[in-house]
Amino acid sequence: MQCRGSVLNSLFCFVLFPAAAMTGVGAEDDIPLCERKTVTDFCYLLDKSKQLFNGLRDLPQYGHKQWQSYFGRTFDIYTKLWKFQQQHRQVLDNRYGLKRWQIGEVASKIGQLYYHYYLRTSETSYLNEAFSFYSAIRQRSYYHQVNKEDRPELVVKKLRYYARFIVVCLLLNKMDLVKVLVKELSEEIEDYTQRFNTEDQLEWNLVLQEVAAFVEADPLMILNDDNAVVVLSNRLQEGGVPPLEQGMVVGQLTLADALIVGNCNNQVKFSELTIDMFRMLQALEREPVNLATQSSKPGTLEPNEKPAKRENPHKYLLYKPTFSQLYTFLSASFKELPANSVLLVYLSATGVFPTGRSECEGPYDFGGVLTNTNRDVVNGEMVQKRSQAQKEMHCLHPGDLFSFTRKPLFIIVDSSNSTAYKNFSNLFGQPLVCLLSPTVYPKSMQACAMDCGKRPRNSCRRFSMTLAR
Repeated sequence: MQCRGSVLNSLFCFVLFPAAAMTGVGAEDDIPLCERKTVTDFCYLLDKSKQLFNGLRDLPQYGHKQWQSYFGRTFDIYTKLWKFQQQHRQVLDNRYGLKRWQIGEVASKIGQLYYHYYLRTSETSYLNEAFSFYSAIRQRSYYHQVNKEDRPELVVKKLRYYARFIVVCLLLNKMDLVKVLVKELSEEIEDYTQRFNTEDQLEWNLVLQEVAAFVEADPLMILNDDNAVVVLSNRLQEGGVPPLEQGMVVGQLTLADALIVGNCNNQVKFSELTIDMFRMLQALEREPVNLATQSSKPGTLEPNEKPAKRENPHKYLLYKPTFSQLYTFLSASFKELPANSVLLVYLSATGVFPTGRSECEGPYDFGGVLTNTNRDVVNGEMVQKRSQAQKEMHCLHPGDLFSFTRKPLFIIVDSSNSTAYKNFSNLFGQPLVCLLSPTVYPKSMQACAMDCGKRPRNSCRRFSMTLAR
């Protein structure tokens, strides 16, 4: 028993005090009690933070209330962990052997928390908070020493950090910084693949190709009278709202929830964000406010513990959802939609066309838009492998949305078969708007379209409109 206790004590010393354990037998006895408690408290906070962070993936992706308390506890523990390592850095360096990449990992997790809080609440201010922590990691070179260690899993952490930082910069329209980060990521990937014989080389090269294509897909540049580049945002700016016409009434309906669906084949994307989703989500947001300028300690890098009031409509970003997933999120938004509010559904998806003409044309006889399926796709359109009497089961037909017209509904269909929703029925007398993308180019643009070889989607934003009340 004495021998076993000695082994356990040595193991305890090595786990909690790796730096001290390396100095030899008896080093543990030289550690003051207060410093021993500091390391123990740090290990508790670190383990608890990892436990809570890993539990985030088990939270329901829909609903407004189920996740908030868990997010609050996670924010609290990371706030304590970040402040603790700042206050006791010297002790942790000497006794615990704290490395800079470990500090960077904590900062990266806080950045991820802010980013996911933005996704859940649509509060654009939290994008700035995520940017602050991601930017600090780069400026303070927290991951710089990772390349000197023979541990590929640490390098992967660094690469994933770069990918997440690029997404945040894209959403904040920091395109110049995006280009710099892409260059740095490319160099990191090249060094990683040369040093380690890994199987994920093609995956990381694909990440580079995706972000390069994403940046190239939105090359709009506006110059002022002095030929200087003017940076414009797709978001709603303060004072940028056009005045209402005389006699118009404000406040009858408010846009509260939005589902942004991207399921186009071969469309430019990065991560799980297509270029259509990227543009639409910004159109539904106000310009972000930097919360750090409102804190009592400006210039410090500390997590903000109290979320601000949400002013943007809540959004769900659904990349290639199945029919059941799309219907689940629609039902959740419909259920929690407040009174006097509108639900917006944006569908950017490949068109599904009917196989033949039906004797009685109804809401399931004109096709619709594609939901996620493993069926074959040729030239961007579905290959039909069913009889004419059967309807496409992996398709969102106009009739599938009729149930949700019991509340005010705003539908935008950006698809090659948008005309399937042309005669959308308003069965319950609630406010209903359908905006449908064109299926052919205007004559003035047809020559350009033939040169580009593209169908009329984002290049031509002239929507036909069906309005019912």
